[in-house]
Parts: sequence; structure tokens; C-alpha cells
Amino acid sequence: MTEQLFGSNLVAMVTPMEPDGTISEPGVAALVDHLLARGCDGIVVGGTTGEAPTLTESETAGLVRAVSARVAGRARVVAGVGTYDTAATLRRASEAEAAGADALLLVCPYYSKPTQAGVVAHCVAVADATELPVMLYDIPARTGIAMAESTLVELAAHPRIRAVKDAKGDLFEAMSVMARTSLAFYSGIDELNLPYLACGATGVVSVVGNVVADRNAELIRAVRAGDLATARTLHGSLVPLVEAVMRTSQGAVMAKAALAELGIIPHATVRLPLVESPPPHLRRLTDALATLAMPV
Repeated sequence: MTEQLFGSNLVAMVTPMEPDGTISEPGVAALVDHLLARGCDGIVVGGTTGEAPTLTESETAGLVRAVSARVAGRARVVAGVGTYDTAATLRRASEAEAAGADALLLVCPYYSKPTQAGVVAHCVAVADATELPVMLYDIPARTGIAMAESTLVELAAHPRIRAVKDAKGDLFEAMSVMARTSLAFYSGIDELNLPYLACGATGVVSVVGNVVADRNAELIRAVRAGDLATARTLHGSLVPLVEAVMRTSQGAVMAKAALAELGIIPHATVRLPLVESPPPHLRRLTDALATLAMPV
């Protein structure tokens, strides 16, 4: 079952940093403990929200190692390994496997804008490089190209390509691919978690889950139970936070700001080219946290 490979209530974990930009080991440990306590059953390490483009290969491998040790089998650890360079991605995949990852998150190659045949060749090469299950990551707003429906169907034939983190937002295409393949879909757009789950998604890979993984767990349970009234209420209660985190400064920036404001991580430091949130955005964030009765 795909859920056993990746989990269902996944969080795209931020990478806690010290004021000088180095990775905060105490922050990583505290954040992992927080996520597990709130019902997260899958942690994505070194993904977009983890500021992957600014992490070195050794830093990413070290993060995977540290998170895997802290999790100790209580959740799945999914390592973000995708880059625009297939050779570098293969190295990251092998390093993640050696560091204890349970699965890989593989973004569509960005910037280079390969053909769909190139996308397929890249993904197959990575899937062949380790024994780990692979979750594809389709996010054309960041990569510049989308994975075509035919590409997803073709890649589904690979025995280790098992899931898709869908940040494309085409619900009809997602349903079509689910009907034609055994790929499990995960919502990669917090604004659309409820619609994706209602359309058959296995779970979510959430940015706001850094703060409210417990609410996401309740949402998933409500949809699975067919209790859409409760699911709509839960989804509605999260709208102010989703809006504050995802539609102001930037998801990774605001998720860190929220975690720092709640005292879960020591600092909201991000690496350039990201910059910390301005006061108006932080006020919106504080107001959103207050609607959830979270101490700030």
C-alpha cells in the first residue's frame, strides 16, 4: 500500500537555521519532535520548503541522517533529491539512501526545460539508482514545465515510481491519471487540500503542516470517513493561516516565521535569495495563529 511507503499526512519540513545561516541541530530536533507529536507520519527533508536550492549535497545528506535518527521509524522520511542536473540528482539519491531515507521526492527538472522524453529519461535514471520508492513532484510554476499526463502514465510503469506530489492544480488531470494508473496522488497545494482529498488523493504534502499537522490529520480522517461537513469546517478554519503563509512573503519564509513565533524553532533565519518577512506579513501571521487559538 502506497501510504505505507510515504505516509498520508506529510509535512514539507523547513530547515531550521542559526542567525549566521548554518543549520540548527537543536532546531531540527525540536521541529521533528513537534511534527511527530502533531500526527505527522511523513517528513519531507530538503524539499522546496526546506530551501533545497541553497543546501549543499553534504548538508542535505546530513539533514536526512539527523531526521531519520530522530524519527526512529515513527514516520517516513522522504528526501528531496531533484535538481536540474541528472548526475547531481543521482548522487543526492544515493546519498539519501545511505543516510537512511525511506523514499525520494523527485521534482521535474527545472530551468533547463527538457522535452517530455527528457523528463522521462531523468526520472527513470533516478528511480533506477536506488531501491527506494519515488514520489514525483509536479510543480510547473517553479520548474517552468509540467509533467504531461502521458508522461505520468509512462512513468507509472516503473516499479519504484509510486506517487505524485501534485502542485499543478489540475484536478481533472489528477483524477484521470489516478484512474489510468496505480500512482497515489498527494496534494502539494495547501489551498486545495480538501478538493484533492475529496477527489481521491492519498494525502497531503503540506507547508502549513509545519504548524498544524494535527489539523491536517483531522481533515484526512474526516474525508476518509465521508464526513464532508466536518472536513469543510476544518478546511475553512485553516484558510487564514494558509493565506498568511502561502500568499504573503513565501511559504518557507512564513512557515519559519510561524514556528519561531510559536517557540518551536529558535530563529526564522532563511538563506538568500530569500529574506525574512516584513512586519505587515508577520502581523497577518499572528492574527491567523490567533484564530486557531495557538499561543503566540
